[in-house]
Amino acid sequence: MSKNHFLRGLRDGFPIGLGYFAVSFGLGISCRAANLTAFQGFWLSFLNNASAGEYGGITIIASDSGFLIMAAMMLVVNARYMLMSCALSQHLAPDTPLLHRLIIGYDLTDEIFGIAIAQPGYLNIWYYVGAMCAAMPGWSIGTIIGVLLGNLMPVWAVSGFSVMLFGMFIAIIIPAGKRDRIVLGCIVVSFLCGWLASILPVLRELPEGTRILLLTIVISAAAAALFPQKGETIEEAIEEEDEAYEDLSLHLRHGGHNVSHPRSAAHTDP
Repeated sequence: MSKNHFLRGLRDGFPIGLGYFAVSFGLGISCRAANLTAFQGFWLSFLNNASAGEYGGITIIASDSGFLIMAAMMLVVNARYMLMSCALSQHLAPDTPLLHRLIIGYDLTDEIFGIAIAQPGYLNIWYYVGAMCAAMPGWSIGTIIGVLLGNLMPVWAVSGFSVMLFGMFIAIIIPAGKRDRIVLGCIVVSFLCGWLASILPVLRELPEGTRILLLTIVISAAAAALFPQKGETIEEAIEEEDEAYEDLSLHLRHGGHNVSHPRSAAHTDP
């Protein structure tokens, strides 16, 4: 079962890795401008999986500012990950080992969070590890190539790469919005509020990370208060997922012929 989860994580994380590979070109160019080597850029991306925070950190390195300023900036820009961690912790089994929680926290990015939180039932650690193994190399290797070759590429090409990650975000949120009208409404409201926050006099002066944090708190709290979710048991979702895997295994063992699972047949009315 762990192998199946790992392979599904690899499959779902592969497009994320491609998006990271493309976007990190610009990050590599920033590293080069801050006089960082390809080796330093690789470890910076490998150990700090946060695009906005990493860009901010490179900017502070380039300006020769102190560690306290960098720490304060990182706290503000990456504060949204604390909310993601809290949300994802509710998706973990109560007996999840501390080591597994640390592994998940190490590479908690916006995109991997998006696919992880969408999984039915409790999150399987091997699914998350698979997604990490597919996504992390793209971010680090793309940074190296950006340091070495980024300045040789035209500006329009480098800028065009960043569009790929936005397309990936859309691919994550659209299916969830199609399944649930409340989620779709939250997506539309989030886009509108994000646009308004970028043009209103007071809010537009705030750092982007702070705006995202405030909007996330307000919109999610309002959605939870107005549309509380019923206590659907996670065990039922896990059972459905296990049945799906077992049905797939039976299907493959019988050469692709349709075979009813015993438990599925038991649930069918005579």
